[in-house]
Amino acid sequence: MSQAPMPDFSSSVKLKYVKLGYQYLVNHFLSLLLIPVMAIIAVELLRMGPQEILNVWNSLHFDLVQVLCSSFFVIFISTVYFMSKPRTVYLVDYSCYKPPVMCRVPFSTFMEHSRLILKDSPKSVEFQMRILERSGLGEETCLPPAIHYIPPTPTMDEARSEAQMVIFTAMDDLFKKTGLMPKDVDILIVNCSLFSPTPSLSAMVINKYKLRSNIKSFNLSGMGCSAGLISVDLARDLLQVHPNSNAVIVSTEIITPNYYKGNERAMLLPNCLFRMGSAAILMSNRRSDRWRAKYKLCHLVRTHRGADDKSYYCVYEQEDKEGKIGINLSKDLMAIAGEALKANITTMGPLVLPASEQLLFLFSLIGRKIFNLKWKPYIPDFKLAFEHFCIHAGGRAVIDELQKNLQLSGEHVEASRMTLHRFGNTSSSSLWYELCYIESKGRMRRGDRVWQIAFGSGFKCNSAVWKCNRTIKTPKDGPWSDCIDRYPVFIPEVVKL
Repeated sequence: MSQAPMPDFSSSVKLKYVKLGYQYLVNHFLSLLLIPVMAIIAVELLRMGPQEILNVWNSLHFDLVQVLCSSFFVIFISTVYFMSKPRTVYLVDYSCYKPPVMCRVPFSTFMEHSRLILKDSPKSVEFQMRILERSGLGEETCLPPAIHYIPPTPTMDEARSEAQMVIFTAMDDLFKKTGLMPKDVDILIVNCSLFSPTPSLSAMVINKYKLRSNIKSFNLSGMGCSAGLISVDLARDLLQVHPNSNAVIVSTEIITPNYYKGNERAMLLPNCLFRMGSAAILMSNRRSDRWRAKYKLCHLVRTHRGADDKSYYCVYEQEDKEGKIGINLSKDLMAIAGEALKANITTMGPLVLPASEQLLFLFSLIGRKIFNLKWKPYIPDFKLAFEHFCIHAGGRAVIDELQKNLQLSGEHVEASRMTLHRFGNTSSSSLWYELCYIESKGRMRRGDRVWQIAFGSGFKCNSAVWKCNRTIKTPKDGPWSDCIDRYPVFIPEVVKL
């Protein structure tokens, strides 16, 4: 009688469980090491008995001078530690601007205006249509009133009107949410890349809300779509040196003066992708804000590739052959963004990744250097470090590339895709629309970690890590309040127009 073949146990073992076991072993190595040590000490104490333990204690001789010196040393070290420890910076709350219905630009409206404005350039119209079909944008994105005119009226007055509309609405909502009085604002930071009037936008805010004369105000321009996280970094540094203070950040991009009316294809791209939006954020280092704050800032890493000429010129404001100003987006943009991301996560990885992933990455690096350069480099699993991802909604290609490179699931990039679909590329404020999407879905729990990644001209890649301070209730208002039940939606590769 022939024996049945033995089952192939090696093929039945799930590799994911092996990896989970490895991760648990490495990440909890010290705990697992301390357990047997503590067990041995406990057994030894039980074996000795109470009387023997008391005899050992009585045999110890303590000198009063030694006790006092030791106590003073411990107090001194503790004081130095707590004095040198960076102040904790909290994100108390934020508000995102919701454009009015009258500003919506369905595909049909956008293309009709393009045909009328570029009636002598049918190839440019066709190019814009192809871009829009594959952009990932939906039918409800918005452009400012000046762009709805035929031809558009990008005047200084119209640009200021747009700035007042998006900034003041977001700030009014922030003050209402947080109960903050304008006179209590200690630091004000406004970032807008392409519209930099005189007086500045920060001065406009100070004038509107009659802020204090000793307020520390900053106006950042030309920093691209990653300027929102640059503002957060600036606010963090200022809050380290100004105790018991709060900072208000306004992130926006004014579309009106930057609508391109020429025929250069590389400069027509922003017309198809960029839409109006704004966000106001309240940050604080006050201990009293600890209990009501939504998030705590854990890490912020900035990477600048401006020393490389290709990186510097890949997003470049210039005049075309006809003297019309626009933003030229290079064909090498995605490759340059990939290099910037690689440099950024090389710095971020050791700060956030568990020990198991860092060891695997180290072994892979050593193996490639010593044994075989053709070894495929190990990509750390950032899903072990974060529960939520907010990738700048710069376009479908940006989200696709990061999802592929970071090996993320569809759910991880859902907030980015849906923000692009509903609001378009709102530049530096897009990260806050994405965070609001996650909250509106009721997915944010206490202890969850959020990774915000943004790219900007220069070329820059900036990323911030936040830790949720409390379980956040689903907001009843905000930019997603009237449509969150419809999302997520299916976004086809091509929308035929």
